[in-house]
Amino acid sequence: MNSSEDLDYPKQILEYMDGFFISKTMFAACELGVFDVLHESDLALSAAAAAARLGTSVDGTDRLLSACVGLKLLKAEMKNEEAFYANTDLSSIYLTKSGPRSLYHMMMYLSHNSYKTWQFLPEAIREGKNQYERAFGISSRDLFEAVYRSEDQMKYVMGYMDSIWNTCGKDVIAAFDLSAFSTVYDLGGCSGGLAKQFVSVYPESTVTILDMPKVVQMAKKHFITDEEHRISFHEGDFFNDPIPEADLFIMARIIHDWTEEKCLQLLNNIYKSCKPGGGLLLVEVLLNEDKSGPLTSQLCSLNMLVHAEGKERTPTEYSKLLTASGFNDIQVKATGKMFDAILGRK
Repeated sequence: MNSSEDLDYPKQILEYMDGFFISKTMFAACELGVFDVLHESDLALSAAAAAARLGTSVDGTDRLLSACVGLKLLKAEMKNEEAFYANTDLSSIYLTKSGPRSLYHMMMYLSHNSYKTWQFLPEAIREGKNQYERAFGISSRDLFEAVYRSEDQMKYVMGYMDSIWNTCGKDVIAAFDLSAFSTVYDLGGCSGGLAKQFVSVYPESTVTILDMPKVVQMAKKHFITDEEHRISFHEGDFFNDPIPEADLFIMARIIHDWTEEKCLQLLNNIYKSCKPGGGLLLVEVLLNEDKSGPLTSQLCSLNMLVHAEGKERTPTEYSKLLTASGFNDIQVKATGKMFDAILGRK
């Protein structure tokens, strides 16, 4: 129940109303290289000094830096009535391109892709379908193919996928004891970010990434080093090509892309290739059974509406999909981080 104070002044609503200002400010600072320039400087920089290095206007830079201080992404110190800016530890780690857990590529993907499609959220709700055609003038499938025709665009999108697992990959891998599974296939494993987390937790296991040929070639070239010998590749389309036999299959952020019919088609194929006693690990965001949250998961489900064919699901909905495909002993683990884990066994 709302307090009388909330009703007199709707602070919560006003904060939500400005939410897109906040995200776009952070995206712009990343895109312009604000956090990188400040990270590379030995000293805090004035707005004028930062603008000179960024090639931006002094006035615009001053406003952006000040807003980032308000967002606690930068810190400022006043000297002779002039502000000098520096990164916070959080920004140095996550918002610089070279940060140890950089989310830069994720920020760029959200800014250039998601931000445009979300403008058409009302249309997506009215029509019940994604909005790529309105946002980009092409269908979602055509956009996918366009991205994969350009090496620069592929690297950009794969970097986005990789950065997610640098942040929360170990949490989903460690959600269950998977040490009994020696041969693992990561279906749609893209850059290999989650595969790297898996072999770091379970050094006796090997992981094969199954993805399309162009994705595999890019992963080998830019994301997987020769030292990571316990990670190998298999080129293929998991919807149309045979899926090799394995002890454990991983599908991270795959099932939420598709309709229930396509999910069942894929899960049935995986079940046939899964060794007796083997398992399937799904990595997805979970909705509460009573639809009360979490808010991030609810927003992700709206994001799937504007971007794809699928949706986010509750533990019961995922359990039903796995059971219908033959898997049993379904276990669900909420990690408290960005993604959760669902394990089914054959």
